[in-house]
Amino acid sequence: MIPVTPRLSISEADLEESFIAASGPGGQNVNKVATAVQLRFNLAGCASLPEAVKRRAATLAGRRLNGEGVIVITANQHRTQNRNREDALDRLLELLREAAIAPIFRKPTRPTKASKTRRLEAKSHRAGTKKLRGKAEIEG
Repeated sequence: MIPVTPRLSISEADLEESFIAASGPGGQNVNKVATAVQLRFNLAGCASLPEAVKRRAATLAGRRLNGEGVIVITANQHRTQNRNREDALDRLLELLREAAIAPIFRKPTRPTKASKTRRLEAKSHRAGTKKLRGKAEIEG
């Protein structure tokens, strides 16, 4: 089990890694060695995550979520396979940690009478200041 938060963890069976040839600079090394990692996480089939977390994770994943409910993360930033594996797993865990935080909904409230009075006094004070900025009269 891989811990996501102190209360949530995911099974390693839900993860699938495949190694692909990376693009970009690297000379012969990039042509010979498959250092890029494609990490697949079966979000739909994961039994250890609550439904609310799955819904938020699906929203956060965006284009990385395919039609079968699998999150696909490709990591090819580093030159070594090991560091790319760590990077892909870190990115997946960060996405799941963010999804584990339930949004706090604002409870709408009405402004108090005192706050309305303060706002109106500030407006009238500001209007008075602007009124004094008129053109100067030239006596001749």
